[in-house]
Amino acid sequence: MSDNQILELIEKYLNGEMSRVERAKFEILRTENAAMDNRVKEHQQFTGLLKQYAERVELENRLNAIHREIDVHTLKEDLMVHPSWIVQLWRHHHSKISVAATVALFAVMGIMALTGSFKNNSAAVVDLRRTVDKMVDQKLSRSAHSKKNNDLDKYNFNGTGFAISSNLIVTNLHVLSGANSIKVQNANGDSFAAEILSSDPQNDIAILKVIDTAFKNLNTVPYTFKRSGSDLGEDVFTLGYSSDTPVLGPGSLTSENGKDSNDTTHYRISIPIIPGNSGGPLFDSKGNVIGVVNAKQSQIEGAHFAIKSSYLLDAINNIPDDSLTKKINLNKKNTLAGLSRAQQIKKINDYIFMVKVY
Repeated sequence: MSDNQILELIEKYLNGEMSRVERAKFEILRTENAAMDNRVKEHQQFTGLLKQYAERVELENRLNAIHREIDVHTLKEDLMVHPSWIVQLWRHHHSKISVAATVALFAVMGIMALTGSFKNNSAAVVDLRRTVDKMVDQKLSRSAHSKKNNDLDKYNFNGTGFAISSNLIVTNLHVLSGANSIKVQNANGDSFAAEILSSDPQNDIAILKVIDTAFKNLNTVPYTFKRSGSDLGEDVFTLGYSSDTPVLGPGSLTSENGKDSNDTTHYRISIPIIPGNSGGPLFDSKGNVIGVVNAKQSQIEGAHFAIKSSYLLDAINNIPDDSLTKKINLNKKNTLAGLSRAQQIKKINDYIFMVKVY
């Protein structure tokens, strides 16, 4: 289905033009397809913004009309020569002056809230979210609270992410479903605003970019990303935020395929994966990233999965060039090999993040 057909379908749904059967089928599609659900929400927000923009233009036109009707310079001269006319001025023009003040207030608020141009539905929503997030984070950074941002506003749910470069973090796309804003929290408890840079819905991969001015770019990550396959029975481990602090998950690779022999995109692992672990890294014993853990519900009892790192590398290579300020250079030197598990975790810890969704 093309983008235009999807857009027409969404507009028909939002405008109430579907039959009862069509609407029921579409709502089932929204429930089963997170990407479609996000498209509906984004389009709904976009049309709302367009309505607000139209109202602002109308208010500005009213303000201009009132301004043309009132001769400001004449009123100034009259007031200077005949101060007693203030009472008459208010009696004759108080309604216009009140409307002008109100329109001016709404115009200023509208301009502050709506900046930039509408290139497309998703871009408009993302740009507005980015502006609001930056304003909120700047206000928080100037507050009198401690250096650590404790996120007093409660997030809806969380997952795990891990760095691939100085300010880019990988997680599962399903972790971000329905997000109005996103923050990533490091091992010190500091939180930073982030946004979706790119995504691969088919393989449930999302790449976040940290946009917070308070964020200090990371050093080169200590691990590498393995494109070749891993062997059955290998020792593997995860590090993720199933609680407020990082939790180690040791185990082994129990199958080179996922749910069945046809599922070549996943590994099956013996490590129990719960929702907070979604999006975390799966390491082999040498500290190579071999996958991205995935805590989506499985019909197979006791089965846990990870998306193979080769699909992560493909998602990274498919990031649009115009989305990047500089080329991503993945680390090719693993500094974790030969270290004990405890030493590996100490070096990895600063590159694993809790992903908070609001």
